[in-house]
Amino acid sequence: MGRVIVVGGGVIGLSCASALLRAGHRVTVLESSPELDAASWGNAGHIASEQVEPLASFSSLRSAWRRRFAAGGALDLPLRAAPAWAPFAIEFLAASRPSRFRAGKHALRSLLAQAFPAWQRAPWAADGLVKADGHIVAWESARTAAAGKAALALADTGTARFEEAAPEDLRRLAALTGIDIAGAVRFTGTGQVADLDRLADALERDVMRHGGGIVRERGSVLVQHGRAIVPRHEADLVLVTAGVASKPLVESVGHRAPLIAERGYHIRAAASGWPADMPPIVFEDRSMIVTRYADTVQAASFVELNVPDAPPDPRKWQRLEAHVAALGLPLHGPFTRWMGARPTLPDYLPAIGRSRRATNLLYAFGHQHLGLTLAPLTAELVTALASDSEPDLDLAPFDLERFGGKGGRA
Repeated sequence: MGRVIVVGGGVIGLSCASALLRAGHRVTVLESSPELDAASWGNAGHIASEQVEPLASFSSLRSAWRRRFAAGGALDLPLRAAPAWAPFAIEFLAASRPSRFRAGKHALRSLLAQAFPAWQRAPWAADGLVKADGHIVAWESARTAAAGKAALALADTGTARFEEAAPEDLRRLAALTGIDIAGAVRFTGTGQVADLDRLADALERDVMRHGGGIVRERGSVLVQHGRAIVPRHEADLVLVTAGVASKPLVESVGHRAPLIAERGYHIRAAASGWPADMPPIVFEDRSMIVTRYADTVQAASFVELNVPDAPPDPRKWQRLEAHVAALGLPLHGPFTRWMGARPTLPDYLPAIGRSRRATNLLYAFGHQHLGLTLAPLTAELVTALASDSEPDLDLAPFDLERFGGKGGRA
């Protein structure tokens, strides 16, 4: 077993580091931020095994106009960021063709079928860190409830299942909201991380306990020398798990990674009045998911295609606060505000594999909304690749070569 440098200390990177250490590798994680500010640590906490259908689809294209931010929806393509999202949008269109969508759905289904079992196998995910209580989807009008349920009936939800919310679920929803809920369904086969701070702490402690290192530093870490990658730190293998920052790293060795920063926003408040055992609730009409963590409740939303370091848009936090007030939820300021960038590729499939352009390069990034969901499984797959074993899943659909690169394949 060799020494592995993991570039990126989010949930994917730390999960991979833990698995690699347990397999006998020597591992150092390089994380550029001194704080837990990656998208990993601000997500909805939802283990989304139901999200089998890629967002790159004709269905997404048909609904895009009514979902735009200017019309009260969650989708925003800021004009000033058009140079970043326009090329992505062109490739998104191509990935939405029926044949590409079907292939993408098949690929995601293979991953998501093993996502929750991988969480249950993760040795660091003990002591109530993961809940298997499913989630609730609710609608505010009879029209949207009927349409939403009809759409779900036709959708592929993989191993997850749903049924009409039980009377007890409806009673609890009514107790939380100041409006009438016209309809709701309860999913099973999905789950939740109980607290993201506990998750980060559990992963970092597990890495350190098994002899790994976590180095927080900024700056370039990779240089190509012939057909190998030479990091500043001694290593036999380099694993890139740096989210949106993965793009320049893998493109420096000839890959092409058309990532976009798909930015999401959340607000948090003290959990007073919110039951600790309430599963995540999706208020579908507002494209908002509300999650109870240890001592806080979080409301999250928005798909903003932008450059990673653009200033946050305060209107989105304001709209979240307005949604909370309109629903009559027991959440009161002052709110903590957060914005993070999901790393998203145009076909909404992650990039997981071993480079054919640099002999010692592995990569695992571009998990879009599924980074938390797929972290333990991705770690198992990467560990197989690092050990020259055959992964349990076909990784061909997730190979970066699907996007081509400079000079053809190495």
